[in-house]
Amino acid sequence: MNKIVGGLFLTLEGGDGVGKSTLQRSLNQRISEAGLEVIMCREPGGTILGEKLRDALLGSKKKEVDALAELLVFLAARTQLSTEIIKPALERGAVVICDRFADSSIAYQHYGRGIEKSIIEDLNTIATTGLMPDRTILLDLDPSVGAKRKGQAQDYMEQETIDFHNRVREGYMYLARESPGRWLIVDALQNEDVIFDLVWSDLAQRIKD
Repeated sequence: MNKIVGGLFLTLEGGDGVGKSTLQRSLNQRISEAGLEVIMCREPGGTILGEKLRDALLGSKKKEVDALAELLVFLAARTQLSTEIIKPALERGAVVICDRFADSSIAYQHYGRGIEKSIIEDLNTIATTGLMPDRTILLDLDPSVGAKRKGQAQDYMEQETIDFHNRVREGYMYLARESPGRWLIVDALQNEDVIFDLVWSDLAQRIKD
């Protein structure tokens, strides 16, 4: 049976409609079949508090939420998720697959909203006590294509302008180029099976007999 030595923290990043949820489910199935414990979570959410914060934030209307308040709500949910779910799972050797994590705050609140990057980085460090993913998969897609996939916007973030979402995409690409050892960029226009095979091939290198 294959096993991962120690825990493995995998995060999935990208804009709306890129296929993170689909990839997360497929990875969960494959890794579980390999006999490993898998924990799936999402941001904001994943805990009782986190889901309440998610409902409060994403249930708001466009322009009702101050940019800094938005960031702090995400950070509060992230703190709870890190403490309650992610760290204990990693300590017992599980594979954690999280739909978004700290990088999303840089992409959305810095590149999208304009909050100073150093402030977000410092707050992220405080919120997670320095927890960082072992590997981050960026599903890259033109925001206009992602919007068509999603259909009608469901929350105020999805209702943002295409310029906003383009800034977020550019931010993700900058982060990936800044730390190439941690990020894997995948073209999300490809077939779901092709995307999974690419990601699984990368992840399998981190699984040892």
